[in-house]
Parts: sequence; C-alpha cells; structure tokens
Amino acid sequence: MSNQVQEQSSEQSRAEKEARTERENHATRSLIDDVARILIDAEAIQERVKELGRYIDEMYAGKDLLLISVLKGSVIFMADLLRAISIPHEIDFMATSSYGASTESSGVVRIIKDLNQPIEGRHVLIVEDIIDSGHTLSYLTRILEARNPASLRIVTLLDKPERREVELDVDWVGFSIPNEFVIGYGLDYNELYRNLPFIGVLKPEVYTETQEESCHQPKEKPSPEQPSPESSEPASE
Repeated sequence: MSNQVQEQSSEQSRAEKEARTERENHATRSLIDDVARILIDAEAIQERVKELGRYIDEMYAGKDLLLISVLKGSVIFMADLLRAISIPHEIDFMATSSYGASTESSGVVRIIKDLNQPIEGRHVLIVEDIIDSGHTLSYLTRILEARNPASLRIVTLLDKPERREVELDVDWVGFSIPNEFVIGYGLDYNELYRNLPFIGVLKPEVYTETQEESCHQPKEKPSPEQPSPESSEPASE
C-alpha cells in the first residue's frame, strides 16, 4: 500500500471517528439545550397548518390535487398538512442537492429524486419547509412547469423574505421569519433537531463547536433553502 493510500485511509478513519464522537456528544445532552429560543411554538404551528388546510380545500375543491413534498425538511409539515386537507388528493416526493466547492449553496441544484408519476393535466401544489434565496424552488418550478400541469402553486411553512435573491411567487406562507438559523419541525442542522415540535433558533456556539471539532470531517451541504450557519446571523445583530 502506497503512502498516499495509507494517508487517505488514516484521514477517513479519523473523520469517521470524529463524526461518531460528535453523534455521541449530542446523544448525551438534550437537543433542547442547543436552542437559543423558541421562535414558533408547537401550538401556533398546528393552528396555522389547519388554516392552510382550509385554504387548500377551498382552492382545489373538485380538482385533481397532487401534493409534492421537497425532501427532507418538509416531511413533517407535509404529514400534518395532508391530514388538515379534507378533499381527495395524492402525494409524491422530490429531493434536490446543491453542488460545488463551497458549503454555501451556489444557486445551482440538481434533482436526486424525481417524481414517481407524471403531472400533466394535474393540479400540483409544492410543499416546502423554508424559502430564503428562492434558487432551489425557482429551479423546481421551471422543471415542473415544463411537464404541463393544469396549475402549479407553492405553500411553505416558513419564509425568509429578506434573504430572497430571485423573484418567486409563493401562494401560501405559514410564517415569515427573521434571518436566523432555525431548526425543528423537520428542519435540521447536521441531520439533528428535525424531531423538535417547534421552530427554534439554534445557539451559535453549537455550530461553532462543530466547525472547530470536525475540521477534517466531510460535511453534508446544508439545504439550499437555508444558509449555512456561518452566514445565518441576521444583519442587524
């Protein structure tokens, strides 16, 4: 085995060990301890989801409705929303990924999981967890519009209007929020916190510690629709 191969193997082992250590550290403390404050509580979320369900019932009564969840962050919102909709409907899923050398979304995305069925002639509602720059959703709407749906609309749980970089028509917004890094109710940091029942602001020291302790660890890129923690601090602070 060459020295280069040995070094690569050693680097990979070290990265795996650091990743395992980080997971173990998280397991020994409550996820709530990492929350700076609760931005939207569970009760407010459920009330708003029910309201959105009623609006969707009125809009799509008598129509062939297909809900499309954009993975992974929207799955909890999707699950609650479809139960708040009383009219017949079907569901499907898409997943996208940004790519490039930067940990920031470059605004370029690719589809890593496409729909399981055609949408031509159907009334399509995209279900998102959070919109900020709008790049990913703008790309998805162009792709889906080319497939000739009868209509194409967007519902998102959260919106960060001050982060918008592209023009985007959003039909229903659950909550407009400030430019802070949020987790919970499906939203994650390093694949954790999705199971929290509320929307909370992540303590800055959590991702600062992660960056310092895992400098050799391969990092999954954050969702294109939420900036990485390095840039998520609001400009006013």
